[in-house]
Amino acid sequence: MANLSNPHVAVVGSSGAVGQEMIRCLAERNFPLSRLTLLSSARSAGKTETFRGETITTQELNRDSFKDVDIALFSAGGGISKEYGPIARDAGAVVVDNSSAFRMDPDCPLVIPEINPEDIQKHNGIIANPNCSTIIMLMAITPIHRMNRIKKVIVATYQAASGAGAAAMRELESQSRQLLAGEPLTMEAFPYQIAFNAFSHNSAMDVDSGYNQEETKMIKETHKIWHDESVAITPTCIRIGTFRAHAESIHLELEHPVDLEAIRTALSGMPGVSLIDDRSKNYFPMPIETSGKDDVFVGRLRKAAGGSAERELELFCCGDQLLKGAALNAVQIAEHLIQK
Repeated sequence: MANLSNPHVAVVGSSGAVGQEMIRCLAERNFPLSRLTLLSSARSAGKTETFRGETITTQELNRDSFKDVDIALFSAGGGISKEYGPIARDAGAVVVDNSSAFRMDPDCPLVIPEINPEDIQKHNGIIANPNCSTIIMLMAITPIHRMNRIKKVIVATYQAASGAGAAAMRELESQSRQLLAGEPLTMEAFPYQIAFNAFSHNSAMDVDSGYNQEETKMIKETHKIWHDESVAITPTCIRIGTFRAHAESIHLELEHPVDLEAIRTALSGMPGVSLIDDRSKNYFPMPIETSGKDDVFVGRLRKAAGGSAERELELFCCGDQLLKGAALNAVQIAEHLIQK
C-alpha cells in the first residue's frame, strides 16, 4: 500500500526532456517526498542529478526498481509504460503516466487537475496524463464551457519540437545553424525539415479518415475528460519550428450568445490560466513568452465574423509543452494524491 503522506517518488525516464522537467517541478514546488529515485535506460544509468542539494545517481530501470516506491512518474514512452506501469502498480506504487498507453483505458482516469480532479480518486493504481495539445486546449476553453456550453470546437495547433523529445529539440537547433551556414541538413527526429518550416504532425495518419493520431487523441481525450461525447471536435495538428511551447487557434460554437466580458472574467479566474489580450497594442500570447511558464496564456478573444457570429467565439492560446503539457500536470496529479 502506497505511503502518500511522505512518499518515495520515482521518475521513470528521468534523463529525457520531460523527466528533467519532472525533477525540476518536484524541487521548485517543494514536493514533500522522503526519497527520490531516478530510473532510465542502461545508456543513461550512472548519470547524476542534483536535487535539493543532494546528488542522486540514475539507476537502470528493471522489474525490481519499484520496491518501496509510493508514486512513480512515468515519461519514457508508451512501450515502457505498458511493460513497467503494471509492475510498479503491483509493487504498491501509484503510477502517473505521461504516455498514451493508458489514456483511453476505461479503468484509468485521465486528469487535468484544474478541470477534473475528482477523477483522481477513481484510480486503480494508474492515472494518465492527457496529450499536451489536449491539456493546453482544455485549460483555455473549459472555463468557457462551464459558463456557456461548447457545442463545437475547430482547433488548429502549432506544435513545438519538444513534443517529439530532446533529440527533436536538438535537431531544430542544429538545422537552424546548418541552414544559416549553408550546410546540408541533418534529419533524424523528423521526416521533414523542422527549422523555418511547418508540416502536418508527424504521428501516424489514418488514410481512410484523413486524421492523424495527434488529432484523434484531442477528440477522444476531450470527450473523456469532460465526460461528454456530444461535443463536436475538429482538430488540425501542425508541427512548427519552435522549441517548447505549443500554440493553438480555436473556434468555438457555443450554446448561448457570446458575452466577451463574462468570458474574460471566467478566464481570469481560472487557476493555471493567464489572460494576455491587449488589442490596442496587438499583444497576445506568444510561444517565446510562454516557454518556461506554468500557465497557459489565452488571448485574441473575439466574436466570429459572419455566420451565427453571436454564438461563435475565436481565441488563441499558448502553453509550455514540457511543463503544463506534460511534467507539471503529472506533478500536480501527484500533489492531489498526497493531499487525500
